[in-house]
Amino acid sequence: MTVKTIPTHKSVSKFISGLSDSKQKQDSIELIKSMSHITNCEPIIWGESIIGFGKVKYKYASGTEGEWMKVGFSLRKGKISLYLTCDASDFSQELKDLGKHKTGKGCIYIKSLDEINLSVLRDIITKAFKKSNDE
Repeated sequence: MTVKTIPTHKSVSKFISGLSDSKQKQDSIELIKSMSHITNCEPIIWGESIIGFGKVKYKYASGTEGEWMKVGFSLRKGKISLYLTCDASDFSQELKDLGKHKTGKGCIYIKSLDEINLSVLRDIITKAFKKSNDE
């Protein structure tokens, strides 16, 4: 199995400045600011378009090993995917107060930061990052 999403040396600032959607650009700048502060890590482009913070090694029961970001996000058409190293359901209480969102196994999907409670999001990011350090 080849892992395609790996850390790159691409410029995060060039990536952000190249965004054509001004709202996504604004949300990205806010997320980078918040995640940088919470994690005390520099943002890194993973693959083509994921902005991640910190690194963690993993190993599946199958023996497959890899490296992934501790927390991060990517911009998709009309939404933002927030990546956590843990299961999003671990934050069921916080998600009740987050605002309009959907979840996947290790992701939270939102349309824009205007539709959520940023304080709650920062709390989730903080807890997810800490949890990735504990594992």
